Amino acid sequence: MTGTFTVVGIGPGDPELITIKAARLIEAADVVAFHAGVSKQSHARRIAADLIPSGAVEEELRYPVTTGTTDHPGGYVGAMADFYESCAARLAVHLDAGLDVVLLAEGDPLFYGSSMYLHDRFADVYETSVVPGVPAFAAATAAISTPLVRQTDVLTVLPGTLPEPELAMRLAGTDAAIIMKLGRTFPVVRRALEAAGRLDGAMYVERASQPEERWLPVADVDPSSVPYFSLIVVPGDTARGSDATRLRTASSVEVRADSSLVEARAERASKPLLVVGLGPGPSRWLTPEVTAALADVDHVVGYGPYVDRVPQRPGLTRHASGNTVEVDRARLALSLASAGERVAVVSGGDAGVFGMAAAVFEAAADFPEVPVEVLPGVSAVQAVAARAGAPIGADFAVVSLSDRLKPWTVVEQRLRAIAEADLVLAIYNPASRSRTSQVAQAQDVLLEHRKPDTVVVVGRDVGRAEESLTVTTLAELDPATIDMKCLLIVGASSTRVTGAGQVWTPRWVE
Repeated sequence: MTGTFTVVGIGPGDPELITIKAARLIEAADVVAFHAGVSKQSHARRIAADLIPSGAVEEELRYPVTTGTTDHPGGYVGAMADFYESCAARLAVHLDAGLDVVLLAEGDPLFYGSSMYLHDRFADVYETSVVPGVPAFAAATAAISTPLVRQTDVLTVLPGTLPEPELAMRLAGTDAAIIMKLGRTFPVVRRALEAAGRLDGAMYVERASQPEERWLPVADVDPSSVPYFSLIVVPGDTARGSDATRLRTASSVEVRADSSLVEARAERASKPLLVVGLGPGPSRWLTPEVTAALADVDHVVGYGPYVDRVPQRPGLTRHASGNTVEVDRARLALSLASAGERVAVVSGGDAGVFGMAAAVFEAAADFPEVPVEVLPGVSAVQAVAARAGAPIGADFAVVSLSDRLKPWTVVEQRLRAIAEADLVLAIYNPASRSRTSQVAQAQDVLLEHRKPDTVVVVGRDVGRAEESLTVTTLAELDPATIDMKCLLIVGASSTRVTGAGQVWTPRWVE
């Protein structure tokens, strides 16, 4: 018979926050294990000291490194991996001897806890269990006595070790936040809060629930005084501090186009609503014109992944939404612009090519006082064509295979017309999770009018790290390999492939 392994959450520091179940298991343990810093006494043991049986074996698991450097050949990751292996070996001796082992874990064991790495190693070998504990952020919010989230607020928990731009972006896009792992990262976190417009109301809490507990506004904290046992609370209420900010959580805007409302809006609206293309992916493909425009607006509206590509800065409010609410997005942007706000609607590639520009003009009829300005971007078809060579060097057509806004019969009709006209064809939105058969259907339609050896270019994630480019033929194209990350270019009868594998279409017609 082997012993049981139990990870017990003991809360953030106050022994009175240890649960009754955790206390019972600690008092009955044969072996009590706990982590300790490189040169410090174990904080976990101090919390549970009065519960550890006098006859229990104690196993101190002292980290080889925390935030310092290491000469381990595998670096920090290698040093910690070896450490957890050695800890597992030490505790396995007791478990194999039939002794029950309790591992003390500060806060909650599975919330940024080191104990999870031992649990992972033992879960398939011994009988294991986890006892939840009060996490540090719960004690911190109790300390400042401020509601963290209300009703439909979204809470995001962030490690302060994230890059500053990503921290700022995530802080701007959530209602409430908890930021863990401070210490030396505090200056970066503070700058990110300021860039996201969330510094006002953010609270710093140090050693929550412990005798040394203190809390104060993040803006008043001395960066040199921040220990590891600290965190930042950004209450959801701080996301609703102003009328302009309240608009960022609006899901829809009721619009009336009566003459009095139009006149009132016209007095406030002085700047155009900008609709901009971000290009297919890399920042180097963002035009200087779009870069300057994004640096001058107060609000960015768009599909979530595109909004995420806009760097966060002080004063910028982000309005991210899903992929099928283009007109609602446009109405929100127009309503903000009609109130005098400087707004940019963002699209991937070029906003005028299957992007947000058309949706904005569709909704703009209800906002005649708001001028709309479209700024061009590098389109996906341009990017794929450039990678391939010059396949769209002559006349070409562009079609989306999505039938969300048009029936498939119309798509087929247009494919046949393009094939009969012998035009190069660029295909957007070839497939999705719910549309898996349309590439094969399009292939069959095109083969009715094109030779099997017609050149086909498949560009996937062009401009990103995962980029790939495949040159094949219409007959050999495998529809199962195509998804929404792809753009297809189907050549004309004159399209050629060079000896180096580059694809081009002559400008002349014989």
